[in-house]
Amino acid sequence: MNRKEFSDKVYEIVKDIPSGQVATYGMIALLSGYPLRSRLVGQALHHVPDFLSIPCHRVVNHQGRLAPGWTDQQQLLSNEGIHLKENGCVDLKKYLWDIELYKLKC
Repeated sequence: MNRKEFSDKVYEIVKDIPSGQVATYGMIALLSGYPLRSRLVGQALHHVPDFLSIPCHRVVNHQGRLAPGWTDQQQLLSNEGIHLKENGCVDLKKYLWDIELYKLKC
């Protein structure tokens, strides 16, 4: 799979994350078929073309931390009812997307 195909696969998966839930880069990598490519997921999301409507704000790291330097991410999540813990991380126990249902769909 080349980089464009990988990015397209990532975008398709991220579009399926329900509003009010988050996924991790690692989860997206796993669902794409490349479980060791979580950094590549981050790169793909960093370079989403403007004309695509991809809810990248719903993807966080494995600890629930937001993307560094993206000041709007917290507000976008808050608009969907996702509130951060005191440490600034998303509560993954509360807001993590259940990918088992997604895998059944595929």
